Amino acid sequence: METEKKEMTSKASPPVSIAEAFFVHLICGLGLALAFLIARHVYSADLISDPSRTLFLILIVECPIVILLYSRYRTDREQCSYLKAMARGILGLLAGAIINAFGAIVLGAPIGAQYLLKTLNWSLVMSSFGVVPSACVFGSSWMDWQRLFAYTKPNGTIDHMICIPAHGAIIGAWFGAWPMPLDWERPWQEWPICVSYGAVIGYSIAMVASLAFSHARSGLQHVKRD
Repeated sequence: METEKKEMTSKASPPVSIAEAFFVHLICGLGLALAFLIARHVYSADLISDPSRTLFLILIVECPIVILLYSRYRTDREQCSYLKAMARGILGLLAGAIINAFGAIVLGAPIGAQYLLKTLNWSLVMSSFGVVPSACVFGSSWMDWQRLFAYTKPNGTIDHMICIPAHGAIIGAWFGAWPMPLDWERPWQEWPICVSYGAVIGYSIAMVASLAFSHARSGLQHVKRD
């Protein structure tokens, strides 16, 4: 039992305070805002007028921020260096993009040369929201991936920071897809505009929600100790 406890301790990520979690989410949120500002003021683009370019800008601004921040909280610090955790994040980005693209196509995303770049950039952005943080922190630990994404059982602040925004992005994209098949003939109904807006909004709201859940959990733990 003592050996198992030591192993669990060695694989645990460093403790994260609510203030530190707030800082991480704040930086991620500012990264999103910066990407939209660059798209608007430098390229005169947005998700409606040029979804592919805007998604690419979100990717190149947000993904490095996520990798740099979440690699600090890797669970296997003794076996995994900071650079290795960053490499895991990059691999997770690519693997997650394949999964997201496949899922989108299965659920009805259009197929064709004109949609290829849009689907690729959308899949990469979704992967940076949901897969990259977990890849940086947990690597290939199937138990942790299963706990967060199959059973949805986050145990601490870092788990909430990963799990809730990932689910928020997916749920937001799902709700964002609802207007697509409707016969309104609006420009924003085209793939992947509304699902991208849904994912960004869901991700942003879920980052705030993760802080609330972490704060509530820490409060309950404090009450129990008293």
